[in-house]
Amino acid sequence: MPRLSEVIAALETLWPAERAESWDAVGTVAGDPDQQVTRVLFAVDPVQEIVDEAVKLGADLLVTHHPLYLRGTTTVAATHFKGRVVHTLIKNDIALHVAHTNADTADPGVSDALAGALDLRVTGPLVPDPTDPAGRRGLGRLCALDHPVTVREFAARAAERLPATAQGIRVAGDPEALVRTVAVSGGSGDGLFDQVRAAGVDAFLTSDLRHHPVSEARAHSPLALLDAAHWATEWPWCELAASQLDEISDRHGWDLRVHVSKTVTDPWTAHAASPPSDPLGAPN
Repeated sequence: MPRLSEVIAALETLWPAERAESWDAVGTVAGDPDQQVTRVLFAVDPVQEIVDEAVKLGADLLVTHHPLYLRGTTTVAATHFKGRVVHTLIKNDIALHVAHTNADTADPGVSDALAGALDLRVTGPLVPDPTDPAGRRGLGRLCALDHPVTVREFAARAAERLPATAQGIRVAGDPEALVRTVAVSGGSGDGLFDQVRAAGVDAFLTSDLRHHPVSEARAHSPLALLDAAHWATEWPWCELAASQLDEISDRHGWDLRVHVSKTVTDPWTAHAASPPSDPLGAPN
């Protein structure tokens, strides 16, 4: 059985901490480097529900995409929900390791997993990492479809292939326009419109799209926009990351038991569809 320090060293080869954004908080949050690791759980969010799942599973290590403490803190008291997470982890000898923006830009990374879930062929990064001579790392991915589909059909594919959430998939653009090329970016993506337009793709699928950036993007070009739930666009990475650790475990003879949480931690819990629109416009 490997020690935590050995498993973390292996994870750091996949997602080096130095490749995270300067504002990010990645790496090991809790855990004794000498503790043994037999079971690992991957999830998007380090929330209490996931930590309780790790306890029930008997996991020794929880790996999440989102940080627990993205900003500094002066307390881990259990009177606060994040403090309770830390207390639960330590009491149950569970380590927590975070791979966030360093996993976003990895090769393969979060957007590769998203593209794979949508059966898209990756042709390169949307925002290349200038430190990568191979030109494979970077933020987002440019993709091609094997055959053209309409925006409506592509949205239906995303709704079917990504984990179900209350939001589903929102679309801005002509539903009958043809899609041959797509940009994808797991997580919040409305800061990437300039790069997406420069790439000349037919559609962009991401999450957390806001009114004004979308309105301006639609005024710039006929680019179709597909907005999925943040959690749903990043969850496929958990399966990719788990398979990567499985491969490392096999190579080293560690015999780790690696799991992916199926718990939905998207914060939105329900959706009420609007009735058919009034041809006279919005209500007063």
